[in-house]
Amino acid sequence: MKKLFYKYVENMTICRACFKNSKETEIIKTVIQSNEILILIIDDEAFNRKLLRLFLEPKGYQIVEAQSGAEALSIFEKQRPDIVILDIIMPDMDGFECYLQLQSLDCGKCTPVLMLAEIEDEQSVDRAFEMGVIDYLIKPIHLPILQQRIKRIIEQYKLQEKLIAKNLELQRLVIIDELTQVANRRRFEEYLAQEWQRTAREQQPFSLIIWDVDFFKSYNDTYGHLSGDRCLKEIAKTIKNFLKRSTDLVARYGGEEFAAILPNTDVEGTTLVAQTICSAVRTLAIPHRNSLVSNHVTLSAGLATAIPMPGSDFEEIILAADRSLYQAKAAGRNRFLYNSYH
Repeated sequence: MKKLFYKYVENMTICRACFKNSKETEIIKTVIQSNEILILIIDDEAFNRKLLRLFLEPKGYQIVEAQSGAEALSIFEKQRPDIVILDIIMPDMDGFECYLQLQSLDCGKCTPVLMLAEIEDEQSVDRAFEMGVIDYLIKPIHLPILQQRIKRIIEQYKLQEKLIAKNLELQRLVIIDELTQVANRRRFEEYLAQEWQRTAREQQPFSLIIWDVDFFKSYNDTYGHLSGDRCLKEIAKTIKNFLKRSTDLVARYGGEEFAAILPNTDVEGTTLVAQTICSAVRTLAIPHRNSLVSNHVTLSAGLATAIPMPGSDFEEIILAADRSLYQAKAAGRNRFLYNSYH
């Protein structure tokens, strides 16, 4: 069943717990039609639950019931409702404790909760709002008001999702190279620092590859910059397609240079990646009649691998990969070379 929110992304500032890591960017989808919204009613009185069900189901909402806090927690984890209607006064676990328990679940941190109070107790109402409850109603429930409150909750979360989507797009623009749609230099440096520190703590191998498109200036002079842009897009796509692990990162390192960060990858694994991608680009058979090494576009690559020492500078592996790339180009291009700085 579709939910009010599909919760996935990395490093969100809005309701961070609801959005988990994904590789680069993912699309957030919104489903706001009332007949696809599941409402969990938590009340120990069967009459109240039935009353709400008979009122809400004809409006198109899907309803699930719980008669206690413990039952509600079990149902919540299994069915992930979009909205919760929660009675404050219940035996064993009151509404406040139930709310705290729901909030302790990763899947419950952003679910809107509407509380039901027996009387207009200002202290209870203040406590509910301080805890994060989105709204409350006084029993006996005026059903048309309940309907309006639920509509308002849906509208609020529809607006919030639009803001989240815009925020995601802004974040994507900050870290993605506009032309090639792989990571940009800024993201490359951030991720390099992060993974360098992590592999240093774990004492695992860390590898870096830097590719350069051979005689790319000549390519642009021959075919024009629009063709050059298409060429870079194809190469970026090819590199990205061959790096399947979520921990790997492909970036546009410079004008016609690309880089791959390969955590937990040894020399043999890195060599295989470089060889495979250089071969795959040759297989693209992009014409380059003025290349001095081939009739088609080719790559030169520099490889470097290290087991980082805690507190060491990640700049060293960049210099090592750069040296390897320079040596590959000096040796005739259309090849890759490995360099270790230890």
